[in-house]
Amino acid sequence: MSPLRRLSLLVALTLATAGAAQAQGRLTLYCSSDEAWCQQAKTEFEKATGIRVDMTRKSSGETYAQIKAEGSNPRGDVWWGGTGDPHLQAAEENLTQVYVSPNRRRIAEFAINQAKASKDRTIGIYSGALGWGYNDEMLKKEGLPAPQCWADLIKPIYKGKIQIANPNSSGTAYTALATLVQLMGEKDAFNYLKALHKNVNQYTKSGSAPVKAAGAGETLIGIVFMHDAVSVADAGRPIKTVAPCEGTGYEIGSMSIIRGARNLENAKKFYDWALTAESQGRAKDVKSYQVPSNLDAAVSPLTPDLSRIKLINYDFAKFGSSAERRRLLKKWDDEVGSLPNN
Repeated sequence: MSPLRRLSLLVALTLATAGAAQAQGRLTLYCSSDEAWCQQAKTEFEKATGIRVDMTRKSSGETYAQIKAEGSNPRGDVWWGGTGDPHLQAAEENLTQVYVSPNRRRIAEFAINQAKASKDRTIGIYSGALGWGYNDEMLKKEGLPAPQCWADLIKPIYKGKIQIANPNSSGTAYTALATLVQLMGEKDAFNYLKALHKNVNQYTKSGSAPVKAAGAGETLIGIVFMHDAVSVADAGRPIKTVAPCEGTGYEIGSMSIIRGARNLENAKKFYDWALTAESQGRAKDVKSYQVPSNLDAAVSPLTPDLSRIKLINYDFAKFGSSAERRRLLKKWDDEVGSLPNN
């Protein structure tokens, strides 16, 4: 075969391959789970389908705000992960669309309840309980007792030693806000948050950042979902995980298709894929230790056992509603976020 003929065949093959890849299309994914899990989902879905994924990772509150801002001209296709409350708010505001996946047959009740609450505009893909992680080495060095209850965190001995995210940007922190309101009553909860403020050295943007800072020795305590604390401990950091003695709230990490998605059919393919046992079972491989919603998914022995944690009867419908979220966030801004830095 002549060199010219060989070159012609190579060019033709390259164009054919590129054309096939292009035919599979693309997907714009907004991800609010851990960065490593977001990257894994992107890579594994691309391998499984040949669909090119453009992924952006932001916290739940930030993603909700972006989807709302883009409402008249949607740029994303799927919102995957992050706490369920802002997903419910987006559903209520008609920012996401109805989809009932054929892969719902082996999905946990908590995930189906989330779908029912949103009239099938979102669904649960994992769950996890709220708590905190503390740096055990720092704790012993400073001669402090281990905080086991919400009441412990407002003690003066922890002044300037706690981090928690800002509830405006973080679904984790909004879950904490809503949890305390349900656990204590609104008046007592806000008095508690004002007292906690005295011990907070930083309100982070990301929900998992506080325990990562604790793992790095930058703060003593990080209020986070317990699986995030477990993940930092599994990475070799001296983190101990706590489920609050009084009881605690929990999240239903959710997934939604954005209304007006430009790549709707590919969005449905991702939605279906993300509900499978195979895709959810891979979370543990990137140290994401949430409880998967697929009943057949592999679960790490490090995943916190929700049946052994004192959980409140979290009212997702109420605290995921637009009016309640806006009201509580404004009240937090006015009464807590506006307080002088310590």
